[in-house]
Amino acid sequence: MTILGIDPGIATVGFGVITAERGRLQPIRFGVVTTPAGQKLSHRLGQIFDDVTELIHTFKPDAVAVEELFFSKNITTGIPVAHGRGVILLATQRCGVPAYEYTPMQVKQSVCGYGGAQKKQVMEMVRRILNLNAVARPDDASDALALAICHAHYAVSLLNIEGRSSECTTI
Repeated sequence: MTILGIDPGIATVGFGVITAERGRLQPIRFGVVTTPAGQKLSHRLGQIFDDVTELIHTFKPDAVAVEELFFSKNITTGIPVAHGRGVILLATQRCGVPAYEYTPMQVKQSVCGYGGAQKKQVMEMVRRILNLNAVARPDDASDALALAICHAHYAVSLLNIEGRSSECTTI
């Protein structure tokens, strides 16, 4: 199974692609998609949609794991991220790839065994689980890999996996 993990954002969207076979997790590629700060929100969202669609075309994942939003103090800063998350989910739907959503606590629990783990602990566990030489950078890429690992762990218990088509449709 190939899994694309996505850490949503507007300025920076983290992605991580892994394969999960017979309990072994292998990293394929990770990085970030960035959008220019001076662009209108609609243009940034269009770029995120296009780039996520391209990631799906390139890696042909069986599933996409996306982080659910968590607002701790300032909901206003989360609104643009929610827009970005929406176009990410739209891209997965248009490409026929099932998207699975996980809370930060679920990701930490799955990767570290403790839902209250600190960010550095999660990043180090991602490095160890995927046998990386160094912690994945930037942080958004490491977060995306953690989401993919989380889905790999949860996928064995999912009873109903939706099918997917091989082509994306356009808006």
